[in-house]
Amino acid sequence: MKILVVSLYYEPDQCQSNGPIIRALCDDWAAAGHEVTVLTSFPHYNCDAVWPEYRGRLLQEDRVGKVRVIRSYIYVPRERSSIGRIFNYFSFNFSSTIAGLSTGRQDVIFAMSPPLTIGVTAFLLGLIKRIPFCYNLQDIWPEVAVRLGMLRGHRTIRLFERLERFIYRRSRKIFAISEEFKANLCGKGVAAGKIEVIPNFVDANFVRPMAKTNAFSQAHGLTDKYVVLYAGNIGLSQGLEVILDAAEELKDQPGVVFLIVGQGACRDELVDEAERRGLSNVRFLPLQPESDVPMVYASCDVALIPLRRGLTESSVPCKTYSIMAAGRPYIAGVDRDSNVWKLTEASGCGVCVEPENGRALAEAVRRLHSEAGMAQTMGRQGRQFVERHFAREAVTGRYRAALESLAEDRPLPLREGLTEIAGSIQPRD
Repeated sequence: MKILVVSLYYEPDQCQSNGPIIRALCDDWAAAGHEVTVLTSFPHYNCDAVWPEYRGRLLQEDRVGKVRVIRSYIYVPRERSSIGRIFNYFSFNFSSTIAGLSTGRQDVIFAMSPPLTIGVTAFLLGLIKRIPFCYNLQDIWPEVAVRLGMLRGHRTIRLFERLERFIYRRSRKIFAISEEFKANLCGKGVAAGKIEVIPNFVDANFVRPMAKTNAFSQAHGLTDKYVVLYAGNIGLSQGLEVILDAAEELKDQPGVVFLIVGQGACRDELVDEAERRGLSNVRFLPLQPESDVPMVYASCDVALIPLRRGLTESSVPCKTYSIMAAGRPYIAGVDRDSNVWKLTEASGCGVCVEPENGRALAEAVRRLHSEAGMAQTMGRQGRQFVERHFAREAVTGRYRAALESLAEDRPLPLREGLTEIAGSIQPRD
């Protein structure tokens, strides 16, 4: 089977959430004997420009392992704004569609969201190549973008909502990462039979329980500290101000250190705010190499999964599975009955608290700090749960089987498809 993958990010771009997932999927499909071609952008994640070595080009082809990778132009705005973000997404849609026309014949297209607009490229290429496309739903857009204020204006929001409905309707299969995502789509009129729930996963052979004393913890003076870790994207949806609130509550607690590791749009503001508050118990480190991820998690005593209120039904943080695989307990600031809340109750691997509540977060840290035996039990239970339910090989195999079943499908005729997309996105008052 020949698979065409469309993803905004791919190695060496260090996207902290979807990057490891799409790389593992492609590697495992290629290892199973399938021919995998990836359409992606020039590396630019969390930068104000495309990496220097890729500038001045429209296309570049290379290989990452057994996977053929075709990178294409993307506009990267110097200032973050809704208009800039839209141009960023649609520039890649245009360049990747053009690039996709020269990739030869494939049997199926796999589109990795976000952004939502990635489905446009997949639809157009599927229409032209006469092959089906499927859509992997990692975040529910535009809902998340609207709640975070990233998309504004009645007409703009309605345009993206129509685009969302169009992509769901034209996808032959939608892969949702949780039952909550499936319920959201069904509430929008998507047929339940079109949706397959496949959770995200972790390479449990790579991220595994390790001793706290390791090269990373020693290099950063963490071996004798009680480390409360947040590792990942420092953006709008996480609401990491709550970590500063909790650190302020615990600033007189000896030996407790809040460690924030990563990059993102809100990092500079968060660093400035921590300095303004005089929080000496908060440390910041940049995004670490992927090879060091197991040591980063091993260096902590408890990890954090914060999200803003109202977002936990539209987002399932990938870091959840990495923390569990590392054998560490977590504290999740999530809405009740969200996917992470239910997972925590089922696995017994952590504690859930009210989102954006610094005092509740601080109390949970105190509790786990004082009850070391309970924390260790949570870590063990999390690791066991990951091994049973979220192992990489089993999950990527489920995707592979689903793609194989789609390979014989054929989409609607070209003229009919173009007419439908034009009617779907045409602005209406």
